[in-house]
Amino acid sequence: MKNEEQAIEAKFQDLIETCRQRNIVSKQDEVDIYRAFTIARNAHQGSLRKSGEPYIFHPLAVAKIAVKEVGLGPIAVICALLHDVVEDTDITLDQLSATFGSRVAKIVDGVTKITAVTRLTEKQAEGLETDLPAETSSLQAENYRKILLAMCDDVYVIFLKLCDRLHNMRTLGSMLETKRLAIASETQYLYIPLAHRLGLYKIKTELEDLVMKYTNPSQYADIEKKIKQASELAPKLEECFFQPIKHALDAEGYHYAIKTRIKSVYSCYKKMQNKGVVFDEIYDFFAMRIILDVKQENEKEECFKVYATVSKLFKPNPSRFRDWITTPKNNGYESLHTTVMSPIGRWVEVQIRSQRMDEIAEKGMAAHFLYKEAHPEEKIEGNPVEEWLQQLRTTLENSSKNALDLVEEFKETLTMRNIFVFTPKGETVVLPAHATVLDFAYAIHSHVGNTCMGAKVNSQVVPIQHTLHSGDQVQIITSRTTRPSEQWLKIAITTKAKEYIKDQLRVQKRQHEANGKRKLTEIFAKLHRTNDASTRGQCLRYFNLRSTLDLYYKVDIGGLGELDFKQAFGLAKKSPHMLFLEPYRNVFEANEAKQGQTIDPLAETTIFSQIDAKKDCKSDEELEKQLKADMMWESKEHPFPFLLEKEYEHIETHPASCCKPVQGDDVIGFLENGEIEVHRSNCPIAMHKMSIHKERIIRTRWRLGEKVTFLTGIAVTGFDRKGLLQEMTGIISNEMNLNMRAITLEASEGVARGIIMLYVHDLDGCNRLIQRLKDIDGIEEAKRI
Repeated sequence: MKNEEQAIEAKFQDLIETCRQRNIVSKQDEVDIYRAFTIARNAHQGSLRKSGEPYIFHPLAVAKIAVKEVGLGPIAVICALLHDVVEDTDITLDQLSATFGSRVAKIVDGVTKITAVTRLTEKQAEGLETDLPAETSSLQAENYRKILLAMCDDVYVIFLKLCDRLHNMRTLGSMLETKRLAIASETQYLYIPLAHRLGLYKIKTELEDLVMKYTNPSQYADIEKKIKQASELAPKLEECFFQPIKHALDAEGYHYAIKTRIKSVYSCYKKMQNKGVVFDEIYDFFAMRIILDVKQENEKEECFKVYATVSKLFKPNPSRFRDWITTPKNNGYESLHTTVMSPIGRWVEVQIRSQRMDEIAEKGMAAHFLYKEAHPEEKIEGNPVEEWLQQLRTTLENSSKNALDLVEEFKETLTMRNIFVFTPKGETVVLPAHATVLDFAYAIHSHVGNTCMGAKVNSQVVPIQHTLHSGDQVQIITSRTTRPSEQWLKIAITTKAKEYIKDQLRVQKRQHEANGKRKLTEIFAKLHRTNDASTRGQCLRYFNLRSTLDLYYKVDIGGLGELDFKQAFGLAKKSPHMLFLEPYRNVFEANEAKQGQTIDPLAETTIFSQIDAKKDCKSDEELEKQLKADMMWESKEHPFPFLLEKEYEHIETHPASCCKPVQGDDVIGFLENGEIEVHRSNCPIAMHKMSIHKERIIRTRWRLGEKVTFLTGIAVTGFDRKGLLQEMTGIISNEMNLNMRAITLEASEGVARGIIMLYVHDLDGCNRLIQRLKDIDGIEEAKRI
């Protein structure tokens, strides 16, 4: 016990010393921090984390991250120390408010509201009564909504949640596997985009690496090993690259600092996936940052001078120049980026910025808040934080959205880049990338948007769905007879435009409400149903409509008739459909859309004809079962090669068609529609589902020694030559003795691209095949899809 108390005291002293080094605390601040620490230590006395450590270690670690890695001040330290006491102990918000003031209590309350939903989730899972609405599509989405609402009041809430999440991810190894995957998926879904939007790049990078470590451990270890090997070149770079630049800057009299970095594991993985390159072809694996000590009014000029100096020493890659000083990113990031060739034959990215720019780059939006708190008397125009929060408040004011839609819409705003377009008078309008003429019209005024029929872009007449680009000059053309339609919601991408369109559509739909209600009542009467909330709710779910108003509108305009409602109540059968073809079609269409190519009709016919040859079923349900058997495996001993927890063994289990797991993949089960879908643990679709419904995650393992075959796909890219197809099929059929389901290969301008659908026994076999295909002369890339 004595050693434990000493360890706790040592960690607290380390926190105080970190605050003093950053010169952010006064004597009174230290008194308040010690008081918060004492309350937290006493409140958590006897509580342990899953790792076996005293629980107080966690708030101390979160507080240190807030100071050292985000750059927050004493209020954040106090709130970090207290962030779990209201949720986990008997201490009340009133007590915190009386001791530390209303702001501290409000921030802690914001964080507490977020974690409190977890208990509500558990209660509802156990069938207990909760305060959450019954129609909530996802309790986890309600959790996220609370994060956003609390963040609107004080952005320190989300700063602290990011610090809290970072420490939880660093200590994730002590959790159960299902819990690890749930937390990692949550992190990928919301916290990483938030860290990016707030400009907290160090935290974002570490979170990305940690998520990959737990969701894709084998690939993480492989890239980590390659990074370690490549890092051995760092001393050579220091001698022949970094030193010459330092000598040149010294000769020109600059005051500066130099930082170097090596690309992270996840960044390397993402670059390899997105660009289709191997590890050795990553241009910006090594990076050098030059931070200039210059006055703000001279920043741009001095940064470009240094760029010229570097370009004289080493040859730059013209396609790799980025000027984020003239046009900063939407989170305030400013810097010059260039990539130059080093004397050892490796490309090196050089970033040039001022101390002010580096502070924003390192701390993101937190830097704006710290400056604002340090200089409350100054009025800061165009603060990107305040502008973003104001947009968020506007979005949250629409209470008609369910939590899931609200969070999905918010997530879209986190990842959008900006473009800059101009009005006829030369005024600048900032819009997200891929914005349309319709988005521009609503950005000008709601009336302009509601009556927009097209525009002149750079003097050329274009329709409302025309996509705008930076530098375009736009003149909107309006008409009195133009009115918004449902189709406009597919054209607009900005939240502002969509909200105005939905408002107008609601006005239009209300004009049909009375008549639609009368018609619906008549239809229900014919079907011996009553027009009550329960019956309408059944119809809303069946037709996937959001509100009763939408239902009345559809009925009045003829979109839904008596036959539709008979089908909804099970009084008539649905029309036949061809759903069983979609998994195959999606594989090919997704790949070809990515490559910008057209599918070979003969190849497609071959695939679908093989499916059709096996069908001897009559109903849709039997057809779908046949498809699952076709798509998954052929087993001689067991119907499923998975081991599940005992309470789930009776549930039908099948592999997901989105990621097609094969034996040897890290897998996880997900309970949906009464069945368990087994996904690869790093499957993006699975991670999205787990982040929203973490209570449905099922621990899953492969059944060892099972003799099964799995249908998987391999995409190949290479240079076209005679005999290429024959060589590939020879390796697959003759050398590796694997059965092919289908193969398509087509060439355009000397480049061959193809997809092979075949049966494999396990991951090792799949990887061996991929390696053998890569060994073929002319094949540049082969990867699993």
